[in-house]
Amino acid sequence: MENKLYFYNTLTKKVEQFVPNEDGKVAMYTCGPTVYHFAHIGNLRSYIMEDLLEKTLRYIGYDVKRVMNITDVGHLSSDADTGEDKMLKGAKREHKTVMEIAKFYTDAFFDDCKKLNIKMPDVVEPATNCIPEFIHMIEVLLEKGFAYEAGGNIYFDTSKLKDYYVFSNQSEKELLVGVRDDVDEDENKRNKSDFVLWFTKSKFEDQELKWESPWGLGYPGWHIECSCISMKHLGEYMDIHCGGVDNIFPHHTNEVAQSESYLGHKWCNYWFHVHHLNDKSGKMSKSKGDFLTVSLLESKGYNPVVYRMFCLQSHYRKPLEFSYEVLDNMSAAYDKLVKRIGTLNTDGEVDREKFREYREKFEAALCDDLNSSMAITVLYDMLKADISDATKYALAESFDQVLSLNLTTAHAAKEAGAKVDTELESYVLAKIEERKAAKKEKDFAKADAIRAELLDKGIIIEDTREGVKWKKA
Repeated sequence: MENKLYFYNTLTKKVEQFVPNEDGKVAMYTCGPTVYHFAHIGNLRSYIMEDLLEKTLRYIGYDVKRVMNITDVGHLSSDADTGEDKMLKGAKREHKTVMEIAKFYTDAFFDDCKKLNIKMPDVVEPATNCIPEFIHMIEVLLEKGFAYEAGGNIYFDTSKLKDYYVFSNQSEKELLVGVRDDVDEDENKRNKSDFVLWFTKSKFEDQELKWESPWGLGYPGWHIECSCISMKHLGEYMDIHCGGVDNIFPHHTNEVAQSESYLGHKWCNYWFHVHHLNDKSGKMSKSKGDFLTVSLLESKGYNPVVYRMFCLQSHYRKPLEFSYEVLDNMSAAYDKLVKRIGTLNTDGEVDREKFREYREKFEAALCDDLNSSMAITVLYDMLKADISDATKYALAESFDQVLSLNLTTAHAAKEAGAKVDTELESYVLAKIEERKAAKKEKDFAKADAIRAELLDKGIIIEDTREGVKWKKA
């Protein structure tokens, strides 16, 4: 790779150079959605920034394989077997089966991703496809002494690890306080931080999805799916694991615990986490009732790509404050940007030296801890620079491989319109010649029919001393 990518690794708590396990190739995993409702734009911020990371890796020359899970099994609110089963709650709300809910909201999630120009992962795996893999991992953890059975459930024993809290310097007591307000004591656990690998006894006896296992009829705990799905498609060594900062504890902490205990070696080298979307009162979330979706933004007249640009103008490691006023300003800036690129004259030669100079600046911004705001600044600077329009347009197209803001939309529409006008002109001139021939043959009925045909298509013709003239009605 010519350019070296640096980004913040949550595991080491510092910005460091990315070096993959296999030269030139990246094994990347993204925590996918729990498909019981539409995606919140706060969740989608994480996917936009993860998309930026993936496209940056591809842009600088890496071969990336990205895997995403779909959580379509019961997803409890906490490891204490409390709260609600989100999938079952969605099914009851809409009078559908759990699998009907999962299919509908999986499709809705990827529709939102398409509107935001988020690339489809190379592999998308629903958790319900991998029950045998979950059971196998749990069997191995039991054999190795990292798990135990109690009260009908299988738990991971965190006391067997030298360092369970791999992402934090905080004490066990500090981390356990406030994980969720509704955590009840699970009396089956040997340690407060232990977590469920498999439920056979749950407070949710009406759980719809259950499978046979060596421990009885039940269903997997929350964390096991990401470990197994990533290993199924990426092998025992992963380069980058992505998610929101709210995944760090307990979800990603527990993933590391069970994965490395199962494998017997380090599992993932780099952890990439995206910060929350806030409003003036704090973090926006479904549970608080701040249920903003892509469809809602569209219903208010916003182009979803404007929300993508809003996210890219901020840094992924900073909280981002949402307001409609800011989105209005971003919408105006976006329209102006696309219009400016639409006026570029693409005729002429691309200045290869200038192209290389600005591409290097763009890459340098992205490789500096994914500084997407600076990358957009490079785009604006390039458009103001004293270089040819053809070079500017080529650079805008190149940058948009990563930014994915549909920057050349207006220009493409203009070209399409010009093509339509050219085709229309050819059609009209041919009809005028056909009418001229009919009049020469004194076939006035045919000549009148041609005039009427053109009028139906919105074309008015007029016979003058200088010849036949035409115009759009």
